[in-house]
Amino acid sequence: MGVLEELLRNVPLPRMVRVRQRFDDSRLEDWERELIRQLQQPDVRGRLSRGIRVAVAVGSRGIARIDEVTRVVVTELRKAGASPFIVPAMGSHGGATAEGQRAVLAKLGIREETVGAPILSSMEVVRVDTLPNGLPVYADRAAAEADAIVVINRIKPHTAFRAKIESGLMKMISIGLGKQKGAEVCHRLGFGQMAENIVTMGRVLIARLPIIFGVALVENAYDELCHVEVVLSEQIETREPTLLEMAKSRMPRLLFPDLDVLVIDRIGKNISGDGMDPNITGRYPTPYARGGPRVNKMVVLDLTPETGGNANGVGTADFTTQRLVDRMDKVATYANGLTSTVVAPTKIPTTLPNDRLAVQAAVKTCNILDPYRVKLVRIRDTLHLGEIRISETLLPEAERHPDVEVLSQPEPMSFDREGNFTDGW
Repeated sequence: MGVLEELLRNVPLPRMVRVRQRFDDSRLEDWERELIRQLQQPDVRGRLSRGIRVAVAVGSRGIARIDEVTRVVVTELRKAGASPFIVPAMGSHGGATAEGQRAVLAKLGIREETVGAPILSSMEVVRVDTLPNGLPVYADRAAAEADAIVVINRIKPHTAFRAKIESGLMKMISIGLGKQKGAEVCHRLGFGQMAENIVTMGRVLIARLPIIFGVALVENAYDELCHVEVVLSEQIETREPTLLEMAKSRMPRLLFPDLDVLVIDRIGKNISGDGMDPNITGRYPTPYARGGPRVNKMVVLDLTPETGGNANGVGTADFTTQRLVDRMDKVATYANGLTSTVVAPTKIPTTLPNDRLAVQAAVKTCNILDPYRVKLVRIRDTLHLGEIRISETLLPEAERHPDVEVLSQPEPMSFDREGNFTDGW
């Protein structure tokens, strides 16, 4: 037995209970019909003419039905006589390469044969303007040379700052369309100025580029579309704050506000830009955002297959596993930190050989007098918070909460011979 195993050998682990958290599950039942209706409105269709080339900017997040939404937009553009093509609008994601960004789109189901439009993936940009503070403003060359630009994105709270406009259409315009150079520039002065720079850059690009409208998407707590809206370019800045408040009200969350230990089975770029959404975990990469539960120690066990080894966000955890580290693509991960200038999330936490030891390490160090009374929650990831597991100590709290349903009796944690969890989701 090694030194670490000996230190952790007698750390108790709690019995766990499966519970269901209930959130507002209302959704847009026929989102396709609603989106088509809006795209066919005269003030939208009037901005299109036969033969024009339209760049459709699509990002890198795991947005509900993003491939289907893109297909509908492309189809309607073709019906109007336009010639649409897809532009990856994801800043430095995909390893900051054209091939990597095309691969990210493919993982989201966005391929030329599925959406009905060619994909022009390039990291080449043009300099559009310069802000009064000296920051240059960049845009994807193919999009800038098109006759029109349409932007598709989800509206949601940002993971590193708070403002009236956070993550959505304006951010995709200023950072996503700017590719790696644009993302790097927008982050250069830090997240303390990010809110201002996103709006200012977006305003310049809307004025200088042929952006005609955006498609804003809002999801409910179960990763389903609950609102779609076509927003004319000149209305994006004024409309997005209202959509952000809608998105905030529909987000999932942990209904247990004070935790000694939070265990997260997997993180990834398809889950959040930070691998795991800080709005859920309460662990933020900068001091410019706050909210969520109070967590003493946090454990991350693995990466999603879709993230391609990008482990950005793991550094905000206290403990991880050797399995995650072995799957980590350091180049892709560090590219995130170098572009965003926030490097704490790309660090490697204290690494243990397996799940059991990682969880025991968190319990041992979570600063409670009696480890048998640990308040521990285990989740699959920060997108799926309907069914979670809680320690037996939290059972009275769960039984009192009107939006929590207890699903099982307390059971011991189950591990295989290698010390990894055997109970999946």
